[in-house]
Amino acid sequence: MIKKIITLLVLSILLAGCGGSKRASKRKVTVRSSRATERPVTKKESAPAAVTEETERAYEYAPFNKVEDYIEHFAPIAKEEMRLYKIPASITMAQAVLESGAGNGNLTKKANNHFGIKCHNWTGAVVYHDDDEKGECFRKYRDPKYSFRDHSLFLTGRSRYADLFKLDPDDYKGWARGLRKAGYATDPKYPEKLIAIIERYAMYNYDAEVLGRKIKEFKPEPSDKVVLHTVKKGETLYSISRMYNLTVDELKKNNGLRDNTISIGQQLNVTPQYNGF
Repeated sequence: MIKKIITLLVLSILLAGCGGSKRASKRKVTVRSSRATERPVTKKESAPAAVTEETERAYEYAPFNKVEDYIEHFAPIAKEEMRLYKIPASITMAQAVLESGAGNGNLTKKANNHFGIKCHNWTGAVVYHDDDEKGECFRKYRDPKYSFRDHSLFLTGRSRYADLFKLDPDDYKGWARGLRKAGYATDPKYPEKLIAIIERYAMYNYDAEVLGRKIKEFKPEPSDKVVLHTVKKGETLYSISRMYNLTVDELKKNNGLRDNTISIGQQLNVTPQYNGF
């Protein structure tokens, strides 16, 4: 009986050893992660000129009821662009006010386009908007800050504007005239409009701040002269409003218009004082 028990124990040990050997002999498989499963690196858009808290706050865009509010909001970006690209902040800011209707123009509202830059060789998003011609193509931006940066790149990247960068960095009058001469705008009064905006709001002091020069005081006398415009063939309320720094709604209000209908030869009150420019 004892011999049977011992024999059974030995057999059990031998069988257990064989089973363990078989398990140990099984091939171990290692699974390696595929490169395709790695998280792709996405390119992050960097905010242009976001180097100061003041500039960063200016990126928080909102509609503006007053021209002064618009200027105060975006002036830090214009000054930062001047530091980086040598374009007078006064010129950048005056163009923004004029082209965007101080942030309230239709193109600005639907495309964040503050400078009226058309598509040209643009590969980004676009909108179609009536300007010199009906349904023209304009660049569209995800955020106003990219419009300001594109304005800088637009001027620095084209040879026809090269002579402007030979001017003194605070020569806003030379820049205003040079922009018109280089073909930035078709309006023959474009330089005078920019200069008037710069001087009315003392924007030349933005240039002085960037250059570390003395701040000047300038308080122009308000004008009460009524300015009339005679409608010509092909003109629209929008094209006329841009010529005189007005929004379409202000132009309609000045003239008691209920819709956008105008006729050739009609005289419109386009006095700049109505919209505070």
